[in-house]
Amino acid sequence: MHSNAMPSGEPVEVNGQADGIPEATVARLPVYLRALYGLAERGISTVASEELAAAAGVNSAKLRKDLSHLGSYGIRGVGYDVDYLVYQVSRTLGLTQDWPVVIVGAGNLGRALANYGGFVSRGFTIAAMLDCDTAIVGSRIARLTVRHVDELEALVARHKVAIGVIATPAGSAQAVCDRLVSAGVTSILNFAPLVLNVPEGVDVRKVDLSIELQILAFHAQRRSAARPADAAEHGNPGASRGRSTPRVTPELAAKG
Repeated sequence: MHSNAMPSGEPVEVNGQADGIPEATVARLPVYLRALYGLAERGISTVASEELAAAAGVNSAKLRKDLSHLGSYGIRGVGYDVDYLVYQVSRTLGLTQDWPVVIVGAGNLGRALANYGGFVSRGFTIAAMLDCDTAIVGSRIARLTVRHVDELEALVARHKVAIGVIATPAGSAQAVCDRLVSAGVTSILNFAPLVLNVPEGVDVRKVDLSIELQILAFHAQRRSAARPADAAEHGNPGASRGRSTPRVTPELAAKG
């Protein structure tokens, strides 16, 4: 069994137990994994906690604490073994096995998701793609034949689907969610712009692109408003002349 040394120099046995890992840590593990993949692609075999933390955008103390929940400790003066840490984080996240995924909604967003090659390399297989539009059903998208949404329950059972992705308009998202849950799917990724109602024991992750853009607009506005003051402090009060402050229009603010 693989073991590393704790910062104190004491050896610790790695058991890979994920029990008791805080949700905040779980949320950061995919970020660490992405950073580790980037290091591996550059041929880096060991990484210091400070370097990995910088790549992931967190402080090194938080990173070390997060990884300690996995039973992983870097070796003083050496750091973490990149390949082994990739395996360790992947195993904790459940990515050492393939997860069949069904995408409901074959519009522009659904097509983009189906064509994204990163799913396969990260442990996810798009098992089926569904839509209710007869003009789309039967067409080929990313080597998949789009099936009618009426087949949802049968396809979930046949492919043992673990994760459902909802890429439909808001008006039909709740009904699709209800059918996925009834079919036994307990993990749902929702791109529709509404909050889904699900029973206890069903996990939903919501991705709302309009909300993310509005948050970015907020920060852009704050930065722009601070620039005239910065220019004045540096003895150049006219540096911001002609610069307009971006604002969120009422129409944009009302969305999402």
